[in-house]
Amino acid sequence: MALACAVAAWWPARRLGPLNPLYFAAGWLAGELALQWVALHALVTVAFASAGALSDTTGVLGLCLNFAACGFLIACHLRSIRGAEAVATLAAAARWDPPPLVSPTHGFALPFRLKASGVRRIRDIEYGDVLPGDKGGRNLLDVVLPEASGELRPALLQIHGGAWIIGDKQHQGGPLMAHLASRGWVCFAMNYRLAPRAKFPDAIVDVKRAIAWIRAHADEYGVDPDFLCVSGGSAGGHLSALAALSPNDPAFQPGFENRDTRIAAAVPFYGVYDFLDRAGVRGWQSMAPFLARLVFQCQPTENPELWDSMSPINHVSAKAPPFLVIHGTHDSLAFVEEGREFVRALLEKSRAPVHMLEMTGGQHAFELFHSVRCAQAVRAATAFLQTVHAQYSARPSSLTGPSS
Repeated sequence: MALACAVAAWWPARRLGPLNPLYFAAGWLAGELALQWVALHALVTVAFASAGALSDTTGVLGLCLNFAACGFLIACHLRSIRGAEAVATLAAAARWDPPPLVSPTHGFALPFRLKASGVRRIRDIEYGDVLPGDKGGRNLLDVVLPEASGELRPALLQIHGGAWIIGDKQHQGGPLMAHLASRGWVCFAMNYRLAPRAKFPDAIVDVKRAIAWIRAHADEYGVDPDFLCVSGGSAGGHLSALAALSPNDPAFQPGFENRDTRIAAAVPFYGVYDFLDRAGVRGWQSMAPFLARLVFQCQPTENPELWDSMSPINHVSAKAPPFLVIHGTHDSLAFVEEGREFVRALLEKSRAPVHMLEMTGGQHAFELFHSVRCAQAVRAATAFLQTVHAQYSARPSSLTGPSS
């Protein structure tokens, strides 16, 4: 089993149909926490050796398999360290301030500890009324902000993933929000209504409600209402991209059509950007049956306008805000080629900067907790967002604002 997980962490396999989620689960933690797994293997080996397990052929075979697993895991860790090269190359090409180097043992001791010095979290604030389809608490958000007070600070809205059917604001984006808040940003992590109790477009309506709420309450948290960015992973990557590309769209703002929902920049992680897979990336592994049954609750032929409207790639235009698209090359749930197609469409039409960071060896959900690869992506996202904010701050006062 240990060797199988290590191989899954090293070797990308995405054409497994219904087994894709199992393959993801097998390799995800092993790949991101490779050093911890090696340490665990070492302890187990010492314990079994002390108990005399190496006195027979079976024990020796187990030791050999254990060494093989450790070899794959060490290779995975070395590959994650080399991700710094991709970040440095992108930063140089984009003319960002060089992100700080990441320690090769980053997150080893406390990978799941998301608290940061000088940062606090305010939990469970209502950003709107409870609407039909809310199974409870889906109209809440948390605020992650510096302990010190401030004014006109940049803000980020973080949208969790979970295939639009599960997930919570506490379970994603922690490293990025803590890192930004320690640098003076104010971050908001939101819940939204989930399928199948809700259906599209309810989720993006909730995102728009949260954006409008943040702007209305900006003074309370020392936020600049004209500089709000958005990020999220997986389903949250989809929703963050869609929100950034559909500013003030009345179809997604029922009852609050006149509220300002513009976004200054977007950093979607491993999102899905075309539900109809018009580039043929997924082929026979189309998500359409799952989406039609649970999320849209209709077939594409029954409501093609809705399916088109929920695909971010259909909203790409010259007015798109700056984008940094981040994706792992080994993602077995949302394929990296989907991100590439989305970036290609942005580059063809957008007048704003468009960047893509491919994290070699990165599996889906690689940035949920502290790891070397997560830290590299967080620092790249921070460099991008800081650059966009610096450019915004340098504009004449008459031109500031996300739509300028």
